[in-house]
Amino acid sequence: MLRTWFKGILTYRQGRLLGSISGVALTVALLASLGAFIASAGASMTQRAVQEVPADWQIQLSHPSDANAVKAAIGKATPYTTLEQVGYADVKGLIANTGGTVQTTGPGKVLGISAAYRANFPLEFRQLVGSSQGVLVAQQTAANLHVKPGDRVTIERVGLPPSEVIVDGVVDLPNADSLFQAIGLPAGAAPQAPPDNVLLLPEAQWQRIFGPQAAVRPDSVHAQFHVRISHALPADPAAANQFVQQLAHNLEARIAGRGIVGDILATRLGSVQADAAYGNVLFLFLGLPGAILAVLLTMAIASSGTNRRRKEQALLRIRGASVQTIIGLEAIEALIVALGGVVLGNVLTLGIHRMFMPGNELIGKSSLFWTVSASLMGFVLAIAAILYPAWKEIHHSTVVSAQATVGRGRKALWQKVYLDVVLLVISGVEFWRTASTGYQVVLAPEGITTTSVNYEAFVAPLCFWLGAVLFSTRFLEGWMSGGRKLLARLLNPVARELSGVVSSSLSRQRLLIVRGIILVALAVSFAVSTAVFNTTYNAQSHVDAELTNGADVTVSGSIMSAPSTRFRELKALPGVAAIQPMQHRLVYVGNDLQDMYGIDPQTIGQATNIANAYFAGGNARGVLAELAKQPDGVLVSEETVKDYQLKLGDKINLRLQNIKDHQYHIVPFHLIGIVREFPTAPKDSFLVANRNYIGQQTGSDASEIVLMRAKGNPEALASQAKAVVSTLAGAKVTDINSTQRTISSGLTAVDLHGLTRLELGFAVLLAAASTGLILALGLAERRRTLAVLAALGAKKRQLGAFVWSEGLVILTGGSLLGIILGFGVAEMLVKVLTGVFDPPPEVLSIPWGYLVLLAAAAISSTAAAIFGTNRLFHRPAIEEMRSL
Repeated sequence: MLRTWFKGILTYRQGRLLGSISGVALTVALLASLGAFIASAGASMTQRAVQEVPADWQIQLSHPSDANAVKAAIGKATPYTTLEQVGYADVKGLIANTGGTVQTTGPGKVLGISAAYRANFPLEFRQLVGSSQGVLVAQQTAANLHVKPGDRVTIERVGLPPSEVIVDGVVDLPNADSLFQAIGLPAGAAPQAPPDNVLLLPEAQWQRIFGPQAAVRPDSVHAQFHVRISHALPADPAAANQFVQQLAHNLEARIAGRGIVGDILATRLGSVQADAAYGNVLFLFLGLPGAILAVLLTMAIASSGTNRRRKEQALLRIRGASVQTIIGLEAIEALIVALGGVVLGNVLTLGIHRMFMPGNELIGKSSLFWTVSASLMGFVLAIAAILYPAWKEIHHSTVVSAQATVGRGRKALWQKVYLDVVLLVISGVEFWRTASTGYQVVLAPEGITTTSVNYEAFVAPLCFWLGAVLFSTRFLEGWMSGGRKLLARLLNPVARELSGVVSSSLSRQRLLIVRGIILVALAVSFAVSTAVFNTTYNAQSHVDAELTNGADVTVSGSIMSAPSTRFRELKALPGVAAIQPMQHRLVYVGNDLQDMYGIDPQTIGQATNIANAYFAGGNARGVLAELAKQPDGVLVSEETVKDYQLKLGDKINLRLQNIKDHQYHIVPFHLIGIVREFPTAPKDSFLVANRNYIGQQTGSDASEIVLMRAKGNPEALASQAKAVVSTLAGAKVTDINSTQRTISSGLTAVDLHGLTRLELGFAVLLAAASTGLILALGLAERRRTLAVLAALGAKKRQLGAFVWSEGLVILTGGSLLGIILGFGVAEMLVKVLTGVFDPPPEVLSIPWGYLVLLAAAAISSTAAAIFGTNRLFHRPAIEEMRSL
């Protein structure tokens, strides 16, 4: 009997089996691929984080005599590839006599490094001017002292007479935060910013100068080991972070108080761990609707033959079949669907992996876990969707009721408790709470960037999505029950004189129709929300890169070798669409040294985008126009306005360095606006003013930055610009593409491109399946009704009215609802995650091309289902009824 049943299913139910298997396969493939992406993203983030750390450990020695013991302990605790000893000395100040004037700085630091240090830790330095060896002065210190290679600098030692050195080169310290981190001190006990005044000396010279100071004032001198350990770490950021921390704890136990470990690698991995955790939540949130849709689609497809199975079970029960026999027969179909879906789903997963993640292993521990879990879920869903209704029907219905064609449905539990309303209320409350917060990047007191995630930000969009779907189900069921006249008028162009009959038919079948509409709405909303959010996200990643870099191509340097001296040559380059100079000076606000940018407010927008979000009030054009009207006007950052309790219209006396005497002089400004962000500016404290006014007050109109908008490829223009400024000492050329690949200060560093391609591809498939496949299976369930109508004399056009009406109601209703829901979810997600974007987007980015493709897929699959059903009308009605 089992063999006969198995043969019959394969012979007469091929279409339904293929549809059910396809639904299970989509579920398995989506879940497995999504999990593989999560694992792959975590591994790539770990690898990138390790590469970006300048030094893994900075171990501060309690006493120089402990150096050998600590070094031996490091080798026993973990393998390492590089180890360098660095001396740190506090100084009272630095003095330079240049250009007939004397410049003096406040307290600073002098480091002693070996000749091999720069080669072993290349991320700590960036060469600007002069030699890469010898006495090196930090860029800001060189600006404060106005020194260049060959000038003399006097070091005011602590407790000893001054000592003099000759500058060999000027360097930038891009990782000064970690280089001068406070090791072993509690949060808040050390300065939040690195020192402004820094010198670097060869190790032997540093020992000659500061060895005596260590004897007189040992508290002002200390030594550190900078270590790069083996990077054979776990792929997962959390596991890698824990592993590195355990290594550091092991070392601390071995050295027993002889030193303190500054674990920069663990701190960076901790930051990446938060980013990875956010990425996981983001991936799951963007993929969760698709996963839920795939599950619902699988259950809908698998259970689409419920009426047929119910009647088959009734016949078997009449003929004396036992419960075990009936369940066993139903299990055959369930196993075919489950096994076929799992196998096909894994084949799809393998193909997707090779297409989207060719550089990663699929058979990794994490990926294998997701693949097995997805397969089990698909298998269980298929079995449950077929066997549970069969078991329930046997135990809770009679043979007569099982043979009935119609019946009265009962309200679902969620409708009785108004779960949809509860979810929408929760969404509204959470949205109000989190709309102004969300994910933020903060600076730790020790000066190392860490991250903090507000996971509540995801509650509002999720509850909105679920609540809106349930509320739409309630509304549609009620409307189709009592709105037959309106439905008839809407269907009149298709059904014509049969619009009333068709409307009544759809109303009686409203549960099936609403199920189809909701599935289509879920598919469309998933596609729309994912496409809109990912497009907006990726667009803002580009905006973030432009904000960081300044423009498509940026040339930066110092006032001593200003890039503006090559302005004509740069402007003449064939790849330049627009070009603007911008000053970058250092200014004292009170006793705080901040960055000041000098611009031409009327033309700065030609070379770079000036967004409304850059300014308080959100009106970039108005703020720049006001700045252009007032020569001594200044825009001040929000942090500075708050710290100094400033308000619009205040006169501010700032100190700027004059090029003639190299001294800082008071220059009056008037506060006319508040600036939040600006191209190339830091995120905390800075000012923006008129370039001409700064030039007049400082005696130099030189611009340290040149911004260029490219006609084509920014990287090609950057190569041309490098050739022009190659003779300028310390000039640096950067392009937006390179910056976009390297920035990692915000969540837009999480790459969504692969996820986008995966999810949008699945969204099209799910939309096609939800519209065409569900419609086809639903119409197949009503073949008997259509055959009876044909037997009663209904013409093909009249039968087509029923089919076309049902298809258009499901497609149109689901699409409209899905578009509204999709844009709502995307808007809400972007709003609550405002902190992700730097700056936040002014409008959503809409991928029109993809939406057209989505519409084409949905319409095509619907049309295919309708035409396939209409083909059945060519068969004689009696023959069709016999086959049912």
